[in-house]
Amino acid sequence: MDCPFCDHPKSHKHGKTSNGSQRFRCASCERTFTETIDTLYYRRQVTPEQVEMILQAHAESSSLRGISRIGKRAYGTVVDIVRAASYKAQLVHNEEVADVECDQVIADEMWSFVKKAHRLRRGFLGVKPEQAAEAM
Repeated sequence: MDCPFCDHPKSHKHGKTSNGSQRFRCASCERTFTETIDTLYYRRQVTPEQVEMILQAHAESSSLRGISRIGKRAYGTVVDIVRAASYKAQLVHNEEVADVECDQVIADEMWSFVKKAHRLRRGFLGVKPEQAAEAM
């Protein structure tokens, strides 16, 4: 296994963690790590099934306190898992969208309300009102 810190190709087994995962030690930088480094499971005492249940419940709009109560996990653990998953999803999204080029964006069914001179004007987000009328 390559070292995730210095990319050295030789790392050796270095015992086990408290939850039974194999620990490795880099021969070059002498740092230790497990196979789950850079995943949602790294340094967490939860199973992949529990993480999946927490994220599925969160995707279905369950409250974080409700998820912690039903999943029998601490509220802080649930929040940390959701935040970590959100961060990872944002990294994937940013990498996928990085090379997309566009001149103009029209957000369908999204309205921007702007109060100006005591009246409410409506227009597409990011598009001038006269261009929005042409798009319709």
